[in-house]
Amino acid sequence: MNFIIIHGIYGHPQENWFPWLKNELESKGYEVIVPKFPTPINQSLENWLKAIKKYEDKINDETVLIGHSLGTPFVLNYLEQSNKKIKAAFLVAGYHKLLNNEFYELNKTFVYKEFDWEKIKKSCGRFFVIASDNDPYIPLDTNKEMANILNTELKIVHNGGHLNLKAGFDKFPFLLDLISKSVLEK
Repeated sequence: MNFIIIHGIYGHPQENWFPWLKNELESKGYEVIVPKFPTPINQSLENWLKAIKKYEDKINDETVLIGHSLGTPFVLNYLEQSNKKIKAAFLVAGYHKLLNNEFYELNKTFVYKEFDWEKIKKSCGRFFVIASDNDPYIPLDTNKEMANILNTELKIVHNGGHLNLKAGFDKFPFLLDLISKSVLEK
């Protein structure tokens, strides 16, 4: 089993809880990849799909994708466009539709569309949607809707903000515990 963590807008592999989670999973013997995607310059779905191609040989039915923020619609697009099936997807502080916020223009190529939800669901063994009840960017109802579409339970972190470093998340034990109980112990 391996893990690929996908960052969000203005993001990079060394931010938030990504290094901590990478270290925790690697200490258990798992391979963890945290790619760098172009953002905000040259940020588009097309360019992000080009960036993930470098790791195509690593993605298989034992792969777990973890998307944070914009990483969530990227994971959904990847599952929709790829012919691969993965083990699980953890969608953290994410969204699946265009939101009316300051990131509108940067988000458009990722979510200004109708997703093929049946194809997405067939491409992934299990989905996990994790959100905060006070995210300043993503309404909780957006995550409720996405969890409902994906036929999964919404996991809520109370007062977690955007579940990023600014909200105090340089570590994310809640996510590690969920990963451990749902995919590592199976």
